[in-house]
Amino acid sequence: MSVASTGEPAADADPRRWWGLVVIALAQLMVVLDATIVNIALPSAQSDLGMSDANRQWVITSYTLAFGGLLLLGGRIADLVGRKRTFVIGLIGFAAASALGGAATGSGMLFGARALQGAFAALLAPSALSLLTTTFTDPQERGKAFGIYGALAGSGSAIGFIVGGLLTEYLNWRWCLYVNVPIAIGAVIGALVLLHDRPGHPGARLDVPGAVMGCGGLVAIVYGFSEAQPRGWTDPVVLGLFAAGVVLLVAFVWWQNRAPQPLLPLHIVKDRNRAGCFLTMGLAVIGMFGLFLFMTYYLQVVLGYSPVKTGLAFLPLTVAIIVGSTQISARLMNRVPPRMLMVPGMILASGGMVILTQMTVDSVYATEILPALLLMGLGMGLTFMPVFATATAGVAPQDSGVTSATVNTSQQVGGSIGTALLNTIATTSSAAYVTAHLHNPAQKARIVQEGVVHGYTVAIWWAAGIMLLAGLIAGLMVTVKAPRHGAPTDAPMPEPVV
Repeated sequence: MSVASTGEPAADADPRRWWGLVVIALAQLMVVLDATIVNIALPSAQSDLGMSDANRQWVITSYTLAFGGLLLLGGRIADLVGRKRTFVIGLIGFAAASALGGAATGSGMLFGARALQGAFAALLAPSALSLLTTTFTDPQERGKAFGIYGALAGSGSAIGFIVGGLLTEYLNWRWCLYVNVPIAIGAVIGALVLLHDRPGHPGARLDVPGAVMGCGGLVAIVYGFSEAQPRGWTDPVVLGLFAAGVVLLVAFVWWQNRAPQPLLPLHIVKDRNRAGCFLTMGLAVIGMFGLFLFMTYYLQVVLGYSPVKTGLAFLPLTVAIIVGSTQISARLMNRVPPRMLMVPGMILASGGMVILTQMTVDSVYATEILPALLLMGLGMGLTFMPVFATATAGVAPQDSGVTSATVNTSQQVGGSIGTALLNTIATTSSAAYVTAHLHNPAQKARIVQEGVVHGYTVAIWWAAGIMLLAGLIAGLMVTVKAPRHGAPTDAPMPEPVV
């Protein structure tokens, strides 16, 4: 059996590796779509379990908090105990938490189940990406594999809306959670049969202080953004959470320079190209998750779409992401530098956002919404695949799990921040618009609806600017050459000079 320069068996030694990709992709799709699948079902769940308007956000936030806050720890666990074992444990735990949530008899039980889902997703996601990284080391095959993975990572949230709409309308909201159980069972069987992994490092120790500081800092910041919308940006609780998050993250960086076995080896984020990928991903997802939030409410509340029709309205976005990732990025990845895909991708996505800023209470989907969704999808498809591939290229095998976790962390934390930040901007702008324009009480319903749409368009302008910033960062920081013209993909990148 041939051996790659990483010391692991070469990918071409296993003829079943593409079936293994199906298993990895299925698990990743389940994790990503679960961040949004319950959105459309939320009104039904709220009514069924008697949730208040103030508390219903925790159905979403408890998942993203646990997921984003624990990803680094999950990545390091994957490196220490073995990626395949961590992958299987994550799948089993995710299925159990999903069943618990589907059977929830009260809001607290549902919130707890969603937090458990996020915790097991934090084990599952980095082990899935690191298994992909170590399975496909040939540049040509790696491009195809990451094209499929990037398409699922980018489109999973939109697929969640479609599946959530179908399950809610034709079954009930509980099936948005139950559906994970058969998917996870199939993935576990596939993983045990098809996936291979080098053994972990049972003698190594987890960096517990680093886990507390790093995960605690991320949770505090994400929690602060989630609380900014109901409480306001200047509320003492919000400011205290931000301050605590910053202090914990500064302490985390200080400790990682001194820890004997750091949770996040700093050479991973000191590499210019990887840091650029992490920032690009985080900023891109801020805009993307904000779009999902606004368009869901716009289509259902303003245009009066049913849950299924709302989900199907996102289908062109999903198709465009898949086309951009598998048919454009995957074909060009070995021929052009990654930033030549990321920068145009972010410009296209930002252009789609600008088109959406023109929407009104009477907009027509086919002519005013659809073109924007197609541009957004193509742009995200162009961006996601090279970000995943570049960020994980050339990482030492013992660091592949934590590197994968850092990519996922930037995605999840960016989504959490984007939802809270843009929702706060939209709510504030809507209130100001209604106050300024409500002169005749008889027109209140129309003015309120116009105010809601105005708030969305203001927030979407911000999202468009954030995506342009992501493109600028990718252009300035991601300077690595195309794999065909640079170092082999399976060779470790030189560590930066500090």
